Amino acid sequence: MLKIGVLGAGHLGKIHIRLLKEISSFQLVGFYDIDADTRKKVSDEFGVEAFDDMDALIDRCDAVDIVTPTLSHFDCAVKALKKSKHVFIEKPLANSVDEARTMISLATEASVKVQVGHVERFNPAFIASRSYIGAPMFIETHRLAQFNPRGTDVSVVLDLMIHDIDIILSIVKSPIKKISTSGVAVVSDTPDIANARIEFANGCVANLTASRISLKNMRKSRFFQRDAYIAVDFLKKSAEVIRLKSVEGEPDPLSVLIELGPDKGTKQIYFENPKVEESNAIKSELEAFAKSIMQNTTPIVDIMDGFHALDVAHQIVEKLKQSAPQMV
Repeated sequence: MLKIGVLGAGHLGKIHIRLLKEISSFQLVGFYDIDADTRKKVSDEFGVEAFDDMDALIDRCDAVDIVTPTLSHFDCAVKALKKSKHVFIEKPLANSVDEARTMISLATEASVKVQVGHVERFNPAFIASRSYIGAPMFIETHRLAQFNPRGTDVSVVLDLMIHDIDIILSIVKSPIKKISTSGVAVVSDTPDIANARIEFANGCVANLTASRISLKNMRKSRFFQRDAYIAVDFLKKSAEVIRLKSVEGEPDPLSVLIELGPDKGTKQIYFENPKVEESNAIKSELEAFAKSIMQNTTPIVDIMDGFHALDVAHQIVEKLKQSAPQMV
């Protein structure tokens, strides 16, 4: 059983504390939060020991779960990595690409596992549809959220869009050729709504939109590839696959057919709804973290995945600054 401690007991930190208590691979040693009132409230609520010293908690653990605000990710991770502790760290990996590079160096030197909390990789709708996604040539994503002051310490790109950046990079194994952006800072000092167009060397194009000032929540991605269209609703946890196949023999009279012309014949449209298994994505990613440690395997979302997503996100942020210099 792995001894683990949680750094940060805010909204998401409390979810992690509750779920870690349910995972048999972990023994939750305790948690640390910078705020004394929060420490007392969360300790009373979950019956978990609150530490008033981060280093004392880290010393007691085999692994740490970093769920602090993004600006403190680096300092927390450095403390843990220098003590050779395995690290689970919420996305984004760090506040800057340079910080991330330092963390990679420390993790390599310590020979420990680092998993980044890109939770959508564990979304059951994405898992159910992943085998249908082959070589998409156009991807469109919409990640819209109602305004919440929590998370505005970073750009909407690092807060929301980075989820879809990670998903896309996990699918499209090709260098990025060009990035184009547009965005607007409406209620905060950084863009609250942003669009990015990523062109890959293999010809694939991804069009990403993220907003934290929408009237409704939406987390949808669509993947277009040869003879197939795959739609994933990360929020409703559903998936739809539409495929074209050549007609062989006599088609079903109720089937949907497309006449492609005299040279290309007729194709039939097949509609599928992959079965989505019910699961808690956060719990699944924490269980995967434990498994990678105990079996000495590479985490499903390792530190390099987190680095690449962060790097692309910062390229988008820099492009936004260039197009609107008043944004910081």
